[in-house]
Amino acid sequence: MKKQGDRLKDFEFLYQALADKRGLDIVALDLEGFSAISEIFVLVTANSDVHMDTLRDAALEALHVQGIRTTVEGNDSMRWRLIDAGDLSVHVFSKGGRDHYNLEKMWRDARSYHYSYHD
Repeated sequence: MKKQGDRLKDFEFLYQALADKRGLDIVALDLEGFSAISEIFVLVTANSDVHMDTLRDAALEALHVQGIRTTVEGNDSMRWRLIDAGDLSVHVFSKGGRDHYNLEKMWRDARSYHYSYHD
């Protein structure tokens, strides 16, 4: 069994795909034992509605290449896109949406991993 910290690093391919499209403030939260919804949340902020779609598409492509099945919600939202990938959820936010939902505060006791860009 992997350590919790290692589980978050298993999604480097996803973080890098989001970073390649200039996603901002990429954070993963390990919610195992905290949430029945998903075990891992990945959060990323976009600069615009178009950028939210670009980040959503980059995440979908990265997940599909890994053979991970997904569904998407929030395509018409100005604040948020959600990719449900089973035990993994990817939340693509506008700046206002990230502040509004404030998932980091809600899950502040969860282990987190802040992705650093690799240019």
